[in-house]
Amino acid sequence: MEPTDIGIIVTGGMLVMVILGMRVAFAAAMAGMVGLIWIFWARKGYAGDELGWALTVAIKTAGQVPHSKVSSQALSLIPTFILIGYLAYYAGLTVALFEAAKRWIAWVPGGLAVSTVFATAGFAAVSGASVATAAVFARIAIPEMLKIGYDKRFAAGVVAAGGTLASLIPPSAILVIYAIIVEQDVGKLLLAGFIPGVFSACVYAILIVGMALTIKGFGPPVRGFTWRQRFASLPPALPIVFVVVTIIFFVYNPFGGDAWGTPTEGGAIGAFVVFLMALYRGMRWPELKSALLETAKLSVMIFTIIWGVLIYVRFLGFADLPGAFSDWITSLTMSPMLILVCILLAYAVLGMFMDAIGMLLLTLPVVYPAVMALNGGEYVSAADSAFGMSGPMCAIWFGILVVKMAEFCLITPPIGLNCFVVAGVRPDLSVQDVFKGVTPFFIADGITIALLVSFPLIVLWLPGLAG
Repeated sequence: MEPTDIGIIVTGGMLVMVILGMRVAFAAAMAGMVGLIWIFWARKGYAGDELGWALTVAIKTAGQVPHSKVSSQALSLIPTFILIGYLAYYAGLTVALFEAAKRWIAWVPGGLAVSTVFATAGFAAVSGASVATAAVFARIAIPEMLKIGYDKRFAAGVVAAGGTLASLIPPSAILVIYAIIVEQDVGKLLLAGFIPGVFSACVYAILIVGMALTIKGFGPPVRGFTWRQRFASLPPALPIVFVVVTIIFFVYNPFGGDAWGTPTEGGAIGAFVVFLMALYRGMRWPELKSALLETAKLSVMIFTIIWGVLIYVRFLGFADLPGAFSDWITSLTMSPMLILVCILLAYAVLGMFMDAIGMLLLTLPVVYPAVMALNGGEYVSAADSAFGMSGPMCAIWFGILVVKMAEFCLITPPIGLNCFVVAGVRPDLSVQDVFKGVTPFFIADGITIALLVSFPLIVLWLPGLAG
C-alpha cells in the first residue's frame, strides 16, 4: 500500500474519532502513532519480525516532536497574552472598559449591545483568548442588558460573538499558532489582524443598530450621561490602551526604524504593566493565584493540543499527503478563487465538530501548501500570482481568512466553545439559548468574510507598511 493511501485511511479514522467525541489532542496523537508504525512496517514489506522495529522507530520519531517544536520562543507568546487577559480581569480593568464604552456609545439604538461589542474588542486587545473574553463579559455585560429589557438569548449571543474578536485583534494566540505552523513572521500576522478585527466589530455593531431600528422594543438606547461623566470614565480604561500601544511598538515601530523588540518581549512587558496596575488597584494573593491558575490551565490545554497534533503532522510528512493534496488542488479546472471559497466553506463545516485551534493544527499542514501552490508558490511575485499578491502576502491574507473562519466556528453548533462558556457562566441560560442568540451574527460573519476575500487590502494594508 502506498504511503498516501495510508495517510488517507489514518486521517479518515482520526476524523471519525473526533466526531465521536474524542479530544483532538488524543485523537491526533493516536492517529499519528498508528500511521507512523504502519508506514515504517510497510517499508519492510509487513514482515512479522519487523513490527517491533517499526514500533521503536515510530516512538523515537514521535518523541522528538514535542520538545523540538514546543521549545520555540514564539510559542512563549501564548501564556503571556493569556496572562494579560486574566490579570486585566482580576484588576477590574474590564469593568472600567465596559463602563467607558457604555457612557460613550450606549446612546445609539441597541447601544448597550454595541457597547458590549466594542468593549470585548478592547479587551481582546489585551487578551489573546476568545474563551476568556466571553467568560469575562458574560459576568459583566449580560446583567446590564437584562436590566433594561434585552432578550436574554440575544444578550448572551452578543457576548459569545463579541468574544470571538480576540481571535483576530492582536495579541491573538491563534494567529501566533498559525504563524508557527506555516513559518511566517509573527509580528506581521499580528499587525494584519488589527484592521480585520476592528472591521468585524463594526459589522457586528451595524447589525445590532439595524435590528434595533427595525424591531420594536429591541435594545433601547441608554441616555443621561453627561460629558463630565464620559470623560471621567476614560482614565480607568487607559491602562488597556497603554498595553496595546506597548505591544504594537514592540511588533512594529510606527515612527520608522527598527522595532523596539520582539513580540515575545512586548507580551512579557504588557503582562508586567497589567500586573503593576492590578497591584495598584488592590489585587491580592487570592486574585493573583486565580489569574495564574487560569492562565496555566488554558496554556496547558493549548500546548497539549499542539503536542498531539504535531505527532500527526510528522506522520503526514512521511505519508506525503500535503504534496498529494496540493497536486490534486492545482489540477482542478476551477478558478483559484472558487477553490479558495470551497476551502473556506469546508472549514465552516469542519468547525462544527472540533475546536478552532485543533482544526487549524490538523488542516494547515495539508491545506496551506495547496493554497500557496494555487497562488503560484511561496516566492511568486504579485504580477505572476493567481490572487494578485506575492507569496508572503498571500500567506498573511490566507491566515486572516482562516482565523476568521475559526472565529466563526467558535459560535456554530454543536461545538461552538464560546456558547458553552457563556452558558456555563450564566446558570439562567442553556446552551440552546446561546446558540439561538448568536444566529444573527452568522450573517455578519458571512458578510465580513466575503469582504475580506473580495478586498484583500483590508488585511494587507497594515503589514504592507511594515515592508
